[in-house]
Amino acid sequence: MKVIGNYWDDVFFAIIVFTVAVIIARVLRFIIGRLVKGASNKLKVDPTKYNFLKNAVEFIVYMIALTIVFNSIPKLKSYGTALFAGAGVLAAIVGFASQSAFSNIVSGIFIVIFRPFSVGDRVRVGQLYTGDVEDITLRHTVIKDFENRRIVIPNSVISNETIINSTLAHENLCVFIELGVSFDTDVDQAMRILQEEVMKHPDCMDNRTHEEIESGNPQVDVRLINITETALQLRAYAWAKDPSSGFNLKCDVLKSIKRRFDDAGISLAYPQRLIYIKESNTLKS
Repeated sequence: MKVIGNYWDDVFFAIIVFTVAVIIARVLRFIIGRLVKGASNKLKVDPTKYNFLKNAVEFIVYMIALTIVFNSIPKLKSYGTALFAGAGVLAAIVGFASQSAFSNIVSGIFIVIFRPFSVGDRVRVGQLYTGDVEDITLRHTVIKDFENRRIVIPNSVISNETIINSTLAHENLCVFIELGVSFDTDVDQAMRILQEEVMKHPDCMDNRTHEEIESGNPQVDVRLINITETALQLRAYAWAKDPSSGFNLKCDVLKSIKRRFDDAGISLAYPQRLIYIKESNTLKS
């Protein structure tokens, strides 16, 4: 009778464990399904492609429940040791093979949730890639660079890089226009010409607040930022509505400022070196 009682206790214990496992698996499957569906709607991809993620989690829960049952019932423990040893090796192989895929999917969901960038943003990834975000999937991000090439970066890689987003809050961009002039230049005249050329460009926008306008702050500020070994370094702070306009503004102003400087007799700086030649007198015999 005692043996029969222990038998039914073990059966009852196994039923309870698997019942709890089913409940936990269903809850986790529902939660993951909601997360994947929300991310897929934002990324405009088919959520059914990622059902394996829910199935994998459910499988892991059932494996944990089965392990608990085999380790808790003495008669099954010896069989369970051999069974789970082989299953553990297989699980390790599968887990190692799918590690990269799972990492990319999780990183893609985090990108959608925390939104460091979105489709259409202009970003710089680390120090290598710059362009417009064209597409974001649960595996990778596609960036179109300025040569119209597509750069495909796995989400796990881009999540570990420093992202410079030019359009995260708004697209207004402060453009630094720098140039060096020679030491004999009238600095005030050069700064005034630089300011005039920037202000008359159609892409130059007035980003001043009402208080700054009333205080008389200039629309374009020009400063002497450094005196180097070869030049007086000037910098104009110009505002444009977006990165593309800012790039055009900078290129056009550099071209027009060269003409204005030539007309005004202002020389751009170039490296100069003074060479001293020491002459020695030699005695002739």
